[in-house]
Amino acid sequence: MNKNIKLAVAGAIFAAASVANAGIIIPAGDWTLDVSGNVNSFATWQNANGTATVLGGLAGTNTQTGSSTSASQSTGLLPNFLSVSGSTRQNDLDVTWLISLNPGGRSIRAASGGSGSEHRQAFMTFGDKSWGSVKIGKDLGIYAADAILNDMTLLGVGNPANYGTTTGGRIGSGFQYADWKQQIAYTTPNLNGFQATVGITQAWNAWSTQSSVDVLDANGNNTVARTNISAATTGTGGASPAYEGKASYSFAANDVTGKVWVSGFSQKVSRVRGGETAYSADIGANLKVAGFDVTGYYYGGEGTGTTFMLLDGYSTTGFARDVDGGYVQVKYTLPTKTVAGISWGQSNLDLATGETNAAGTQGNLVKTNEMWTAGIYHPLTKHVNLVAEYSRVSSENQLGPYHTNTKT
Repeated sequence: MNKNIKLAVAGAIFAAASVANAGIIIPAGDWTLDVSGNVNSFATWQNANGTATVLGGLAGTNTQTGSSTSASQSTGLLPNFLSVSGSTRQNDLDVTWLISLNPGGRSIRAASGGSGSEHRQAFMTFGDKSWGSVKIGKDLGIYAADAILNDMTLLGVGNPANYGTTTGGRIGSGFQYADWKQQIAYTTPNLNGFQATVGITQAWNAWSTQSSVDVLDANGNNTVARTNISAATTGTGGASPAYEGKASYSFAANDVTGKVWVSGFSQKVSRVRGGETAYSADIGANLKVAGFDVTGYYYGGEGTGTTFMLLDGYSTTGFARDVDGGYVQVKYTLPTKTVAGISWGQSNLDLATGETNAAGTQGNLVKTNEMWTAGIYHPLTKHVNLVAEYSRVSSENQLGPYHTNTKT
């Protein structure tokens, strides 16, 4: 049956530069350098309670039975980062580059290897406002990027599950993770509020929380079973890249501003039933008026899996599973500039052709990850924010509503 968990999250964020603001500007010959960064730390308290195995579940552990409590201190969904970028105008082209370092924020004994680090961004762009720009290098993916950038837990914790250097936010309980990937992308100029981006990006392998996924060669013959393939470590993805694109329209009228966007993802998944195509598409909108900030988002697809791209997107016999989900979010800015917000979202995974919800591996596979979050975000100074959040995460497997894990 359903169990409740209570989570309190408190934290502070220092940012030398936010997403929209420049950091420290340094003239350097033909170049203008910009040094910016972010440091955040949160104390979290968790109480997990569950009754069943949920492979791919985000609440508690996969085999949560009974209750457990824990406390930790680490970064939130937004990692610590130090970014250095440069910009110049040469031969009628605007040229920029950016490199970002992301040191971990977990307290791990030095003897165990420390807290680790990531390198999420390393890219360059060139272009002109008359025809657009081209990006080459590693950056946030194109599909589903606006979903995570509009998520209020980006400045908080959301799901406190640990993913290396960060927590989970609303990833997997309302949208699929855009991830950080190599790409070649073209972005149009801003045409009276309309803008679009198309690109090819690094393709991932299909991977699974289950014991194995049958792999077929080009002739349809079984090969060695592939076990828990990680896109983060082996993301070769086959013979072709992934294709991603998005389009958005931003508008302003009197005291009302807003943005509407759509994006899509398509990739051939090699060696799964001889080559399947995974695809997803989404639509979202954000509206700001009279202190309110409202966001709505929905996505759906086939074979792209849940939480992380291509995770559990295919059955053990190589058939694609349908996915969908979304979230709604309302924030309000008080006269003190404190932002209070509440959001709800969930991600759903359906069984593939030939699968049943019988007890065993398929029955234990995640069906739904859901999360409620309420948060308060207070700017103590221009660059220091205080954050408090409460989240309730629940995971349900394919057997039904009485097999649920919950983490709050």
